[in-house]
Amino acid sequence: MDRMVSAFSLPKRVLSSTGHTDLPCAEFFPKLNPHDGTEICQVARTPASALAPLLKQARYAQAAWAALPAVRRGEILFDIAGAMKSRREEIVRVVALETGKSLKDASGETGAAIQQAMFMAGEGQRYFGRTATSASPNRHPMVLREPVGLAGLIMAANTPIANVAWKVFPALICGNAALLKASEDTPLTAWLFGKIAAEAGLPEGVLTILHGLGKEIGAAIVESDEVALISFTGSTAVGKYIARTAGERLAKICLELGGKNPLVVCDDADLDSAVDWAALSAFSNAGQRCASASRIVIFSAVYESFRGKFLKKVNALKVGHGEGDDLGPVINERQLRNMLASVEGAKARGAKVLAGGNRLESAAHRNGFYMAPTVLENVAPGDEMSYTELFGPITALYKADDFAHALELSNNSPYGLTASIHTRNWNRAQEFMRKVEAGVAVVNGGTHGGEAHMPFGGVKSSGNGWREPGPEAIDVYSNIKVVYQMVNPADV
Repeated sequence: MDRMVSAFSLPKRVLSSTGHTDLPCAEFFPKLNPHDGTEICQVARTPASALAPLLKQARYAQAAWAALPAVRRGEILFDIAGAMKSRREEIVRVVALETGKSLKDASGETGAAIQQAMFMAGEGQRYFGRTATSASPNRHPMVLREPVGLAGLIMAANTPIANVAWKVFPALICGNAALLKASEDTPLTAWLFGKIAAEAGLPEGVLTILHGLGKEIGAAIVESDEVALISFTGSTAVGKYIARTAGERLAKICLELGGKNPLVVCDDADLDSAVDWAALSAFSNAGQRCASASRIVIFSAVYESFRGKFLKKVNALKVGHGEGDDLGPVINERQLRNMLASVEGAKARGAKVLAGGNRLESAAHRNGFYMAPTVLENVAPGDEMSYTELFGPITALYKADDFAHALELSNNSPYGLTASIHTRNWNRAQEFMRKVEAGVAVVNGGTHGGEAHMPFGGVKSSGNGWREPGPEAIDVYSNIKVVYQMVNPADV
């Protein structure tokens, strides 16, 4: 810990808070360092019973916050974004500490979070409704935006500060109060963000940060009749629970879920470039991306050549949390065990492991949660490995006869988040972009990546249709009111 956070101190116990005020808690659980398994801190196990008084405070704070003009809300959010920028080094070190990723990767993530914060703060000056014409005389219609109210934001751990910025800033710019349920695996990032936001001038109660277990405080947020919106990033299984539970009370629900994303390599592809992008897409962030390339579909004509180059690249990857390393550990022991079991299951059903498939046991890795970069082949398209998101550094190679077969394999998935094709054929690229069942399609690049001003999300089991971030996020976090103004010319 000393190497990572020498510039400042971290709490030994991480508490839920309403901005300026920490909340007492009787029970705690440990947060472990993914790199070496040591305990970083104790995390409050906030009980479901704690939610009711917090909702009351959040409702009061939301009314005052919504009364501010959107431009003024944006100015406060700009102040928070500026504070994040000035304290970037602290954020980077906390993200690296609790995820196990390198400082370089944590810095890239933090930069993206700051960009998202700046962009969404600017939406306060673009918080547009619209006017329209009417078919009736003396009738003037317009569309206004209003806050949803209380927004429950439930986070994933893979990119903790980016995930915070992704949801908190659009929720707040629209005039909502946010109840942020931090991931059990990344409590310190949410804690630090809360401190920065409070010190930058965010009123108390506008952002409540809750720590604890998903099945306890997370479920209480989902089930509460007072939480008008649930925005969740995470697994499809949990997303379906949220859809059932919050949907029963007709809450607004935004789900950004899993992916089993294909990267297609055609017979005319630049193989060296395709190899580089495939390795980056499959293994960066230890494969802990919903947009990870977990299925690599290769034309038969270049399959052997691509496989040889790809395995050479994979076998040269450096695993650790140092600046020269390509990927770090997975987030916890449970995730690691699930990945190992999935690989063993695939092997039992006939898959061949070409690289990795094991936990790293060297002196530098044995105490952490390190999975070797893993490549499989001979995995049937209908096999469990082909349609289950593993969220780790595991990918499989599939052989395609031609473009039509590659497209069929790409779309043969319950998910539809991202997809990529590598080809020099413009027509082939156009057909792939048009016909692939995905929310994001990339030509000659990776399956991951996004920008603050662009929407992200998927189809099928990858989401329920809403998009974050970009201006489209405003539609998630606001309600529409149509107003008709009637004019009587005789009274003029």
